[in-house]
Amino acid sequence: MRVPYAKRLLAALDETMLLLADAAFDGNEFLDAVQQSGARFLVRSGARRVPTPAEHLGDGSYIARIGYGVLRVLLPVRVIEATLTVTLADGSVRTEQWRLITNLLDPVRFPAAELVDLYHRRWQAETTYFSIKATMLDGRVLRSRSIDGLDQEVYALLTAYQALIRAGDDALTGRPEVPMERISFTVLLAAATNTITAGHGIFPGTLIDLVGTIGHAALSDLLPAHRRQRVKARTRKNPTSKYGPNAGQHPQKAQNYTVHTTVAFFAHGLNSRSRR
Repeated sequence: MRVPYAKRLLAALDETMLLLADAAFDGNEFLDAVQQSGARFLVRSGARRVPTPAEHLGDGSYIARIGYGVLRVLLPVRVIEATLTVTLADGSVRTEQWRLITNLLDPVRFPAAELVDLYHRRWQAETTYFSIKATMLDGRVLRSRSIDGLDQEVYALLTAYQALIRAGDDALTGRPEVPMERISFTVLLAAATNTITAGHGIFPGTLIDLVGTIGHAALSDLLPAHRRQRVKARTRKNPTSKYGPNAGQHPQKAQNYTVHTTVAFFAHGLNSRSRR
């Protein structure tokens, strides 16, 4: 069901964008639709796809063509295969195989190793979910007992989240040297809560300040410039959950990790993804 929803967003793509997506979105017709929008894509491919190399490139990637539709129109793509070794701070090691498909065909402008590192940043999307579920909801579940009520709660959360992110972005007006990654969402939420509770600094005075009360709070408490890669704990704590426990499948506490990447050609295909 994810692809039909994603297709609704294709009209928002343009030639200035790069779409990063998981393996569920590597369908031929979907990738062609992204290509037609003018956008670039970097998508993870599943093990069931067996691309045939048409040309091996110097950085370890290769050119292939994928077909779609009744007439089997071929879309030229570049395939990057790599082995990733993730080492957690507790010493545990996990190795994965990745196959990425992209329409960034030039290996000189877009080296394979850099694209693999870039795709790894796609997981920053998980930070959004964590900010909503853990920071805004503080672990609480939605309260409504009807579909309409749940829709209202979800849209309210998304609206509040976007408003806070916009406030953080506005805070960087005139500060181009500060990347958005240094803005703390926790600080944004606390400042917004305090502002609404106290009722101060909500409406601008005679001089409109785009940064605002929330923005000034965020700028006064920036995150470190160089942050280590960190994985968060993922453990279901609800004893009434109908899903099986995932104890032992994910880290039980947040910890730092390092990633080592090796671009390679998987002559015997890609291993199936493990279910962790």
